[in-house]
Amino acid sequence: MIYIYKAFILDALDGPKMIIIKNNIMLKVFYDLETTGLNPKKNGIHQIAMLFELDDVVVEKLNFKVKPHPKAKIEDEALKVSGTTREDLLNYLPRDQVYTSIVTALRKYISPYDKRDKAHLIGFNNRSFDDDFFYAFFKQDKESIAGDPFFYAWFWMCPLDAIVLAHQYLIERRSNMPNFKLATVARELGIPVDDSRLHDGMYDVLLTREIYKIVVGLEIEV
Repeated sequence: MIYIYKAFILDALDGPKMIIIKNNIMLKVFYDLETTGLNPKKNGIHQIAMLFELDDVVVEKLNFKVKPHPKAKIEDEALKVSGTTREDLLNYLPRDQVYTSIVTALRKYISPYDKRDKAHLIGFNNRSFDDDFFYAFFKQDKESIAGDPFFYAWFWMCPLDAIVLAHQYLIERRSNMPNFKLATVARELGIPVDDSRLHDGMYDVLLTREIYKIVVGLEIEV
């Protein structure tokens, strides 16, 4: 766990005393997945992009092209969204290697057995899509590594979804928007969008983070 310390001098009956308060720094993990279909029970993940932020400062970026689970159904229409081919998948990293890399990165900032020390997982439409795939990814690979912590050892139970936060923020403008996709929401908030980079996991993560910062009041629209 990472801590910051604040010291205060207090007046007491027997003279001034110093007290030290220990506070853990908030870790946010923005993430996005690209998948081989829409069903987490049948399809798999082929890209995992993550951005670690400690108190609004980016401290780490992870971007993995990963081989889907060997039993995962591969749908060509889903691959087409991200410009991926079946041949590409053959050259991607093994799932256990990606899993180990993610857990190794998380251990730098999280003590998995401390119930007070978790990361805030944040995505865009993740509550109805990415979260289920990511949970399955952790569960499948944890089973092959004895004693490894489970998904919620690393993340708080209720991930934040920028699409929900954005809906509240844009509630008075929603009826004038053609849809509520990531690029549409970003443009509505004045965030520049490069259409050629959409559906690349890391680019979508960067857009999600910019949307999040505006809709929670950390930044203002331009």
